[in-house]
Amino acid sequence: MEVRIYYEDTDAGGVVYHSNYISYMERARTEFLRKHGLSVREMHDMGIIFPVVSIEANFRAPARLDDLLEVRTQIAALKNSSFTAAQQVVRKDDGKLLVEAKVTLACVNPEMKPRRLPQEIRDLFSSLMNETP
Repeated sequence: MEVRIYYEDTDAGGVVYHSNYISYMERARTEFLRKHGLSVREMHDMGIIFPVVSIEANFRAPARLDDLLEVRTQIAALKNSSFTAAQQVVRKDDGKLLVEAKVTLACVNPEMKPRRLPQEIRDLFSSLMNETP
């Protein structure tokens, strides 16, 4: 997924504020699911919710105003009721790695109780494990 950096994304130093990368990665995970036939809205309506339970992020270099970024997403780990997405934020014009993160999401019901990943989602994620984005 591509993201253009606007003035609103930057801090007083003129670089992207660190928490904005979390939003970019959230959008990219949603688009990753959509690309593979999974609608977050439809899953929510079926009682399948994926809250983030852990984020490990390494900030390597800053993005700046008007940069065009690419957020890459892949499935890195799969458990009975959770999965981990490996994500990278890269500047498009020079390919520089800016942020890399591992984001773990749990599968829960509307009452926020853990539930097993539905088999069709497990099968899809299993087929996508470590696929190059």
